Amino acid sequence: MTPLTWLYVPGDRPHIVAKALTAGADVVVIDLEDAVAPDRKAYARAATAERLSEPQPVPVHVRVNAPDGPLAAADLTAVASLPGVSGIRLPKVISPEQVIRVAEETGPADKGAPPLHALLETALGIERAHAIASAHPALRSIALGETDLRADLGLRDDTGLDWSRSRVIVAARAAGLAPPPQSVHPDIRDLNALAASCAHGRALGFLGRSAIHPLQLPVIERAYLPTAQEIEEAETIVKAATTEQGAQALPDGSFIDAAVVETARRTLSLARRN
Repeated sequence: MTPLTWLYVPGDRPHIVAKALTAGADVVVIDLEDAVAPDRKAYARAATAERLSEPQPVPVHVRVNAPDGPLAAADLTAVASLPGVSGIRLPKVISPEQVIRVAEETGPADKGAPPLHALLETALGIERAHAIASAHPALRSIALGETDLRADLGLRDDTGLDWSRSRVIVAARAAGLAPPPQSVHPDIRDLNALAASCAHGRALGFLGRSAIHPLQLPVIERAYLPTAQEIEEAETIVKAATTEQGAQALPDGSFIDAAVVETARRTLSLARRN
């Protein structure tokens, strides 16, 4: 199933992790990094390892601490080989070498190593987006960490991030990766603002979004699933392409070619979540 929602939960709160696993997210991300205070890092690591010592009801990723920091090695040793881990999220990635090193440390996928997912949170990471995205076969996605990036760039207005967003979307596509999910929306109360932000992100080319509260999940899913009208239009396009090959004009005057048909097929695939 194509994931659309990633729910972040702090690793030092096992009771919240347990609730998150049944909250309806496509992927739960247990955070050992920013959501955990320094004096609780060891506890978060141990609690997460205990939780993920067996398979989980939904895919679970673990966001470890920064690859070049003093805690990453211990995090990876504790969780990378556990049966409940479906992915490792690497924060503050700034070079392809970091991805390669972690991939070599965790081992090959055919030996059970989980896929890697890189978060780009600095200007340097954005400048190297494609190199990072294509660094190693173990890397399955890249995404933005917008809170840190906003601070690094000194931005006051959210629109200042749009160039970086597009850069990451293009880099992912160029590297053959899935479209990135949007970064978290920090205001968990204003669901209308979340919906508007998701609509903007979808227009840019994102697919799905990370969340920090279960209330955000249905809003994100609705924003990123095709509407009934989009599904109807896609079905019309695919049917026309099946009947007649090549470029053509539909009865309503719209023109379709191979690229339009491929987009329609992606829309129908997403509607079926496959």
